[in-house]
Amino acid sequence: MKLRHSSILEKIIAILLLLVLLLPVTAGCSVRRYAINMVGNALASGNSVYENDEDLDLVGEALPFGLKLMESLLAQSPDHPGLLLTSCKGFVLYSYAYVQYQAEETEEQDLDRARALRKRARKLYLRALGYGLRGLERFYPGFENQLLLEPQKAVDRLNGKDSKRDLPFLYWGAAALGLAISISLDDAALLARLPEVEAMMNRGLELDESWEEGSFHQFKVQLAGAKVGELNQNLIRNHYERALELSQGRNAGLHLAYAEAVSVPTQNMSEFRSLVGQSLAINPDQHPENRLVNLIAHRRAQYLMNHIDELILEDDNTPESKGEQP
Repeated sequence: MKLRHSSILEKIIAILLLLVLLLPVTAGCSVRRYAINMVGNALASGNSVYENDEDLDLVGEALPFGLKLMESLLAQSPDHPGLLLTSCKGFVLYSYAYVQYQAEETEEQDLDRARALRKRARKLYLRALGYGLRGLERFYPGFENQLLLEPQKAVDRLNGKDSKRDLPFLYWGAAALGLAISISLDDAALLARLPEVEAMMNRGLELDESWEEGSFHQFKVQLAGAKVGELNQNLIRNHYERALELSQGRNAGLHLAYAEAVSVPTQNMSEFRSLVGQSLAINPDQHPENRLVNLIAHRRAQYLMNHIDELILEDDNTPESKGEQP
């Protein structure tokens, strides 16, 4: 989940927001819309200032305001691609890093509270999905309905000519729906939408497997951990190794994705510990453009280690019995 910092962008946004706020209510609709679109263009031209921050709590407290600001701007300019994408990404990040995580942390002490938080996380993911699909709908009318009924035909409409524009919506929309499904395994209606996620992810890989340092490959690993059924370890390993190559080892979350998708289901303690160790060994300060997501991954790694006895019941697995470690 990559959103990069730009001090120039911050200044542009601040000035443009002031312009929007100072416009009188009676100002012409076209003038107001133009100012809002300028804000949207500035936001879309670079990544968020949150992504290189080192304070997880500060980001968590600031994100809700930023998200509501995006929605306020979208109310005035509902079809702006930059605002739609920023909103989609923002709600996914906030729900995953804060609401869903809090649900997991709370579960041992207050099961009812954890259920309520998971329900909220699901709603936020689905809100993000709505913005992502609106973005694709803008360029491909009827896309949302077709995706629900004929996922493969829907994604085949993305022919690659506008990959730079389409791929972010494809990825973040799929991420939003996939994460909503992953915390709603008792919801048959949501589970039935898994083919939509797979169609979007597969199409993204076909169009540009290297996009955002192999993000589509990594999400295929994460998605495998949420699926019910036979575990295709070779396929998951291929996605893991390709994502590792494309990211050049900068992504701490990739190792955790493999650990949860493969090591936990196969109860491979030694592999699990190795992967978590590799995640923690990545220094977030060496990759400031990924600092926040790596800090989130480190927090996740500590959580997994604190619950290792619940995740893997016996420490009698060996690399030889489970296969070669990544």
